[in-house]
Amino acid sequence: MTSTLARASIAASPPKNVTPSTRGPATAIAPRTRTHLPTHLRPADLLRITDQGVADVLDGRHDTLLPAEWDTTHRWSTRLYADDDLDLWLISWTPGEATELHDHAGSLGALTVLSGSLREYHWTGDDLAVRVLDAGDQAAFPLGWVHDVVNNPTVEVTGPTLSVHAYSPPLTAMSYYEVADAGHLRRTRTVLTDEPE
Repeated sequence: MTSTLARASIAASPPKNVTPSTRGPATAIAPRTRTHLPTHLRPADLLRITDQGVADVLDGRHDTLLPAEWDTTHRWSTRLYADDDLDLWLISWTPGEATELHDHAGSLGALTVLSGSLREYHWTGDDLAVRVLDAGDQAAFPLGWVHDVVNNPTVEVTGPTLSVHAYSPPLTAMSYYEVADAGHLRRTRTVLTDEPE
């Protein structure tokens, strides 16, 4: 039986020679222009998949993966789904913990905030810009996106701050950065990983 997430993933990326609105027999169309992305999934696909992941968590489809009691001191994550093209994670955010400035190496990413509020600091090329992401808000991360995500300390919530993240292809590495005195970004290290920051 195909899971809801798998159905969402399939719906988000139609077969190459079928129009997205086709529900019956396949209709031939011109082949897609070849892109230089490392995945056939686009940021919009990942946003839909994280949105469906949030719905699945809220509907109780992943209750067996959730902790009996949420850790209020340390961040926590669990993989909700994985295949060759996609990793989907549920992440909890605790006050005072940050991810550090990082990228996702060769993976595109997206998130949907399930509960609470997050702050994202991202590198603009000259400086760090900040945006607040509240429950229901989404963000996509193209290749080369360098950011730091933290629990938003100005918003009080009951229960954990949670977000669902998708990476395609699945994460294999992340690089970490610091803003140097001269106002440019300097990589400090790269780590191999299959887990989100």
